[in-house]
Amino acid sequence: MASRNPSFFRRIGLAFSVLFGAELAGRLVRLRDEAATADAEAEASAEAGAEEAAAPARPAIVHETTPEAALQLLGLLQRDARFIDFVQEDIGAYSDADIGAAARVVHEGCRKVLDEHFAIAPVRSEAEGSRLTLAEGFDAAAVRLTGKVVGKPPFTGTLGHRGWRVTDTRLPALAEGHDASVIAQAEVEL
Repeated sequence: MASRNPSFFRRIGLAFSVLFGAELAGRLVRLRDEAATADAEAEASAEAGAEEAAAPARPAIVHETTPEAALQLLGLLQRDARFIDFVQEDIGAYSDADIGAAARVVHEGCRKVLDEHFAIAPVRSEAEGSRLTLAEGFDAAAVRLTGKVVGKPPFTGTLGHRGWRVTDTRLPALAEGHDASVIAQAEVEL
């Protein structure tokens, strides 16, 4: 069966939808909590015959975030890569060569922003496609299991993506009174 995971660009779009849509983010958190509860209940019922009862699942703690850092990042991506212009443009009328040329400029600018403002490292050091075993206690926040997940660790599988982790963030400080929601000023030529 073909993978039903969304493409990289679709995941970026989804990430921005979650960042800027409080209602969608809330639904996602509730859905994730429900799935965690269902998984915990299924595991507890599977271990019902065991000597020790499964520990009850702790409810997830949701932290309210402010949008300033996300808006600042969007502003940097627009300034250096014209990211918003590219994504907002209807590209249906353009040739693949034109889109590829524009994507090259956007890619270069996005990479510059990431290099300047973030230190990013792979979550896993193994090469993609490598076979690996995840021992009991693996970091489930950093590794997502896909496919048919049954039972308890250790799990053996193939690394489909190494993952990425931000190890340092260097966003500039915002001046008091700065309106972070204006991610790109309108330009008026005189």
